[in-house]
This record gives sequence, C-alpha cells and structure tokens, in this order.
Amino acid sequence: MTFTAINFTCSSCGAPQKFSPATGTLICEFCRTQTPIKVSQNTIYEYNFTQAIATLNTQKNQTIEKNIKCQKCGSTFTLTPYSFSSNCPYCQTPAIIDFIHEITPKALIPFSLSHKEAQIRFIHWIGSRWFAPNALKKYLNEDSVLTGYYLPYWTYDSDTTTSYQGLRGDIYYVTVTKTIVENGRPRQIQVQEAHINWKPVNGVVYVSFDDVTIGASKTISRAILDSLEPWDTTSLVSYDEKYLSGFEAEEYTIGLDNGFEFAKVKMAYQIEQNIRYDIGGDQQEIQNIHTKYNNVTYKNVLFPVWTASFEWKNKTYHYAINAQTGKVVGERPYSSMKIIFAILSILGVVGGFLYLNETGILQELINSSVILFR
Repeated sequence: MTFTAINFTCSSCGAPQKFSPATGTLICEFCRTQTPIKVSQNTIYEYNFTQAIATLNTQKNQTIEKNIKCQKCGSTFTLTPYSFSSNCPYCQTPAIIDFIHEITPKALIPFSLSHKEAQIRFIHWIGSRWFAPNALKKYLNEDSVLTGYYLPYWTYDSDTTTSYQGLRGDIYYVTVTKTIVENGRPRQIQVQEAHINWKPVNGVVYVSFDDVTIGASKTISRAILDSLEPWDTTSLVSYDEKYLSGFEAEEYTIGLDNGFEFAKVKMAYQIEQNIRYDIGGDQQEIQNIHTKYNNVTYKNVLFPVWTASFEWKNKTYHYAINAQTGKVVGERPYSSMKIIFAILSILGVVGGFLYLNETGILQELINSSVILFR
C-alpha cells in the first residue's frame, strides 16, 4: 500500500519544517522561520479497558507493507515494520503517514531535549564509565549517533482489592546464660537473646494506581524501557502529527492485554508493601495473595526517546535517553585491556606498600611525615 507523505512546509520559503524541542515549534532548517503549534484544548480521556479488549479481539491481525512517496524529491521508500513517521532516506524530508494499524495514539509528551543536549548527556554518561572501550568514546563524536523516537506506551489506572494470609513476627527477648573465655578462663555471663513470636494473620488492603506506564515497543528491551521512568504524564498533550515532524514514530507491538500483565507486576510491588504495613510487627511473611482489579482504564500515548546502539566484539549494546527528563540508561561494553591495566596498577600499589613495610621504609616515611607536620 502506497501513502503520500504528510509534511509541513515553511510559509516563508516553502522548505520542510521539523519540530524543535528547544522552541516547542515547527522550525525551518533553511530560513529558521518558526511556526507555533496550537495546543489542543481537547480532554485527554481514559478509556475503559474491558470494552477495549473486547473490541480489539474482534479485529483481524494483518501485516501491511507501507510504501511512502516523498513530496519533496518524489522518491518512494518502504517504512520499517510498525513505523508511521520517519525521514526520507534520500533527502531527509520528514515523512508521516495517517495510517496506523489497530491503535492510534491519542496523546503524547513532546520532545523537550534537543539532539545536541541529548548528545552532551550521553557523552557525559559514557565518560563516567571508566572501563568503556575507547572505540565507544570515538563513536560518540559522530553527530548522527542518536535517533529520536516517539515510542508507544500504555498508561493504566486501576483500583485494587487484595486479600492476603500470612504471619506476623514480633521480636521479644529472653535472658540466657552463656560461657565465654576471658584471660584464658571460662566465665558465665547473662545476655539478652532475640526470639520471634509468629502468629497467623489475614486481611484486605485497597490500593489505587494512576498512570502505571508500560512501554509497548519491542525496539528497545523491557529492562531499558522500565529504567527510563519516571514520566511526567501531566505534560501530555493531544496527539498532533506536527510534533512527529523530523522524528521516528512506532506503532504498538505489545497489546493492551499483555501490557496490563506487565502493569500487574509493577502494581504487585506496591501492594506487597501495603500488606506488610497492614500486618505490622517486626517481621512479616506473606503466604497467599489474591488481587482483584476494578475500574481499569488506560491511555494510549507516545513518549519521546533518543536511542543509540554500539557494536563491540560481535555484540550490540543499546542505549536510550528519556527526552523529557534527560535520564540516560543502557548496556555497556567493557574494555578487557583497561580492566587488566587497572588490576595490575592496584597489584603494583599493594606490592609496593608491602615492600616498603617489610623493609622498614614505610615506617620511616611515616615518622618523617609526623616530624614534618609538627
């Protein structure tokens, strides 16, 4: 299926405009004319989870090849799977399509971190990794390292009711007699010994969750997606293709139902903390938990991320930067030569210390230092 690219042209010179995180406007790369983006006053709704699942399950899964025709150079190219916003590979003109399979995002957080700012943060982050190979730092000097993506996310709200069974442990102390050896002779002393009194408990806790965020893309690993948090969802604006101009954007590859299973895992941690507080005592043991999820709603949104990848010794390492907060996360390669050098340096310092100690030179240096600083 072939689509005509959607892009936004400068009113002054007719050149393509891209969204600028620095100004929050569309900006022409040639004459620098800025075009404000009118912020929609539409309410960003929460949608009923149960109703949506029933609707989505009736739709047939289909794979559609998306060919897109650039309006500037006339070239036709194919978008990568699940992509609906990109740049023409021939002239770099922004190219967006209005077809999104199954799920259309209703809101997004615009990029607030520019490419230059992201690059600086990334270089600083890598620089703080002592054992990173020099090849990675050289790679960072390239201007095209980072790619801006709008990645799909689900946000979930839910009221939870959790019944539990467990044990409450209360510490108490008893006086016991122990034998110790003092000056070569056994002696008996009395000490306080801690014991725990366990008793069975059960109860119910109620926890409400708001905007549990779950990444719905397979482009980046689950560990990295989760590490990018937190997201300030109060900054969400209604979906507008203008914010996508110049950036990549992806469709959902993790469904609404599967996303909620990931959300349950996140919610389980907070529920467990509330159960332990409810049990009280000095220690808690939770044996059975049963949670019901009520009034579940969701939003389908896009979050801004700068991404990069680096190949080192036949392995690819992935990085991501939260383009709202500037938080950098990712995997890191290690330089074996740097580690070996560091170990040898430490051994050299330790060996020198031992040598000086054995020869008496160390004590002489210490005595000299004491005299010097008197």
